[in-house]
Amino acid sequence: MSEHDFDLVVRARRAVTPDGERPAAVGVRGGRIAAVEDAGAALDSARTVELAEDEVLLPGLVDSHVHVNEPGRTEWEGFASATRAAAAGGVTTIVDMPLNSVPPTTTAEGLRVKRGVARDQVAVDTGFWGGAVPENSAPGATGELASLHEGGVFGFKAFLSPSGVDEFGHLTPDLYRSAVSAIGALGGQIIVHAEDPGLLESAPQASGTDYASFLASRPDEAEHEAIRLVIETARRTGARSHILHLSTATALPMIEKARADGVLLTVETCPHYLTIAAEEVPAGDTSFKCCPPIRGAANRDALWQALADGVIDCIVSDHSPSTADLKTDDFGTAWGGVAGLQVGFPAVWTEAAERGYSLADVAAWMSAGPARVAGLPSKGALAPGRDADFAVVAPEASTTIDARTLQHKNKVSAYDGRTLKGVVRAAYLRGERIDPQTPKGRLLDRP
Repeated sequence: MSEHDFDLVVRARRAVTPDGERPAAVGVRGGRIAAVEDAGAALDSARTVELAEDEVLLPGLVDSHVHVNEPGRTEWEGFASATRAAAAGGVTTIVDMPLNSVPPTTTAEGLRVKRGVARDQVAVDTGFWGGAVPENSAPGATGELASLHEGGVFGFKAFLSPSGVDEFGHLTPDLYRSAVSAIGALGGQIIVHAEDPGLLESAPQASGTDYASFLASRPDEAEHEAIRLVIETARRTGARSHILHLSTATALPMIEKARADGVLLTVETCPHYLTIAAEEVPAGDTSFKCCPPIRGAANRDALWQALADGVIDCIVSDHSPSTADLKTDDFGTAWGGVAGLQVGFPAVWTEAAERGYSLADVAAWMSAGPARVAGLPSKGALAPGRDADFAVVAPEASTTIDARTLQHKNKVSAYDGRTLKGVVRAAYLRGERIDPQTPKGRLLDRP
């Protein structure tokens, strides 16, 4: 038994708690927050950390949309590099997507393989999504979904249009309805890449260096109509459903009505949709290419308003890197994905501060919100009983992003050269300062 009441006390002139920002002393015992008191409270501890005057204590950020790509495409990223990047960006928990790894996490064996390669590599806590694909989603063939659910995945990702990799097929509307019925019966959650394949096929195809060509190839209507299918299916089945990486504001009224009607629907968006506008994308710079696409400035404004109104639940990275050679200057053929795991917080905070939002707002969107959506009750808040996961940030300090210095394996970033506010000074996992060279992250199962 320790002779001290706490293993660690962190004292901060500014700390973001569920009640808002205030001075606080946070006491940690056994890796969990045991007390959140006034800053001057006399808390007896083995160690005390006093934050600097310009630093703010946030709950560790949660990123529930990360493509780690290991095994199979480890040259694209990998658990070691991805979780180093996460820690450098104040992200203390990630949930890995079931693609673009080989094998994908669509079977219990695929999950076993992925957990095996992740173990002992992760610098932050790491969970896993399963995948709903044609092979495990047809009526009478959903046993693997049950096995993955029993194996601890946090839910199931489905594509309604081609995913970009052959080993992770997309679901037709009938297969989607079958998968959702099976997942709902398990008490699980479906998370959906929502774009309509027929509307994508009928749109003009992208080619060349002009971003407008790519934007026209992924019209708002394709996203809008696929979201309609998600809502109709959620309404009919009662299954928890989550819309991934919302980029179009045209779907917001439909989403808002469904939620008002009691449909179990949550929604995320991403830093690149909130901080970059289509009008700003340079010709031939496919570091900005992602699906669905970055849209116009007015659309961006509407997404911010939806966050403020609570129609969108959270902000996550959709970190989807590749090797640099796949990012050619042709928007038609280049790999689609923005690598943003490490820079999500400063990107969002820079834009949020200019729009009059607070650090408490950003913590709600980037920590509490993703934790709630993924089902991580021990994460997401500076509150007693939660894991002692912290991000120490200097909100007024700024840095110019140099892609060559990022922890991502491939040094490609849509934020390269941008000066952003909000420097992450340190990250703590269960009360211990994260040292990416000595990874101590845990592999998480669904509670």
